[in-house]
Amino acid sequence: MPRLIVEVLSAETGMDLTCADVGLPGEAGQVGVRTPWTRTGALAALSQIIRSEMMLPDTRTGPDAADVHTGHDLLSPLQEWALARPEDSAGPTPRRGRRVGMSDVEGIRQITSAFRDLDNQHGGVLSRSAVLAQTDAVLSLLKTSTYTEDVGRALFSAAADLGSVAGWMTFDAGRHTSAQRTFVCALHAAAEGDDKRIGAHILQCMARQMSHLGHVEDALDLVALAQYGARRRLSPAATSMLAALEARFQAIMGRVADSDAAAGRAIDAFECVDQGNEDPHMAFFDLPELQATLGMAHQIAAKHVDGAARTRHVRRSADLVTVALAGRPEHRKRSTAFDHLGLARTHLAGGAVDGAAEETTRCLHLLGTVQSRRVADRLVELHDEAEPFADTAPGRHLREQIHSWLGMSTMG
Repeated sequence: MPRLIVEVLSAETGMDLTCADVGLPGEAGQVGVRTPWTRTGALAALSQIIRSEMMLPDTRTGPDAADVHTGHDLLSPLQEWALARPEDSAGPTPRRGRRVGMSDVEGIRQITSAFRDLDNQHGGVLSRSAVLAQTDAVLSLLKTSTYTEDVGRALFSAAADLGSVAGWMTFDAGRHTSAQRTFVCALHAAAEGDDKRIGAHILQCMARQMSHLGHVEDALDLVALAQYGARRRLSPAATSMLAALEARFQAIMGRVADSDAAAGRAIDAFECVDQGNEDPHMAFFDLPELQATLGMAHQIAAKHVDGAARTRHVRRSADLVTVALAGRPEHRKRSTAFDHLGLARTHLAGGAVDGAAEETTRCLHLLGTVQSRRVADRLVELHDEAEPFADTAPGRHLREQIHSWLGMSTMG
């Protein structure tokens, strides 16, 4: 009944209202990992999280990281995505709004691509509010317009992709609980759009967030869910990307042999990639991205072994990241900063403190145009890793650079 009342009020006022807007209970109260896998549930959840995020002040700190769902609470409801199917409906949606078609879907996809470019160049902090507002506008189309079933599926798919960018920017800005909620809502939209590829993409974004927060087993489970749920629909690039992430996560867990095996699968899959036939959301996963991801896997693996094995992983990491840096497109500013940061950590793993300090300087020089809480978090990790070298001049310089930059970043 609350939903019906809101639909009538929305139609009469010409406004896109929710139950919460008019003080009534409804589906919006069910936002979270246990949101129902229905069209109504997906729309209500997306509307609530997007609107609530637009009302919150922007921040680069992440005090709510402890509130993200993990373990069984996260994976159990998400496993239903692998079997979720869109709702069937006969004919156009019975609404009185304007008729939308595939040209509108294409417009949303172009906007999504533009926001991705902004995120790659400047980080998620600066553009997050704008992408949230655009996502809210797309939800209005879904809820108030008239469209055929095919157009509706395409609209949900496009909304899921745009939602994945909104979630990614929110994650990059350090708002972890909100980012997770946005990812989950986008995953529901992907299910309603019957788009397993977008769904797998959203799950890998969630896996990166879980790894960033230290929940590495959850990250591996999310990768496995993406691989299983979209198993017959994954493109070669997506297959390679998921295997590369698995290699990095296995390395974090100290499972070096498993990491090497996953890296081999990633390389094999990438040999079949034809960038011209890949989905737009996979455009970021080029050869430099693969090299950087595997380079980090070797850098992490080096910390778990000694002697000749450690030397081998350090050298392999340095080679891969150096080649990745040389091949990065000009607009991938944040990725380039991560590469310099990763190379600094590789040098530290090999005891080359001078090289680590030089790469840290190069990373910090890029951050004038990039605002990313994830980069700041990694800088803190590098600062801590350099503590054993604090009594050396380059080690002291490295730590002082980071301390100074983080202090100015916090004040800004």
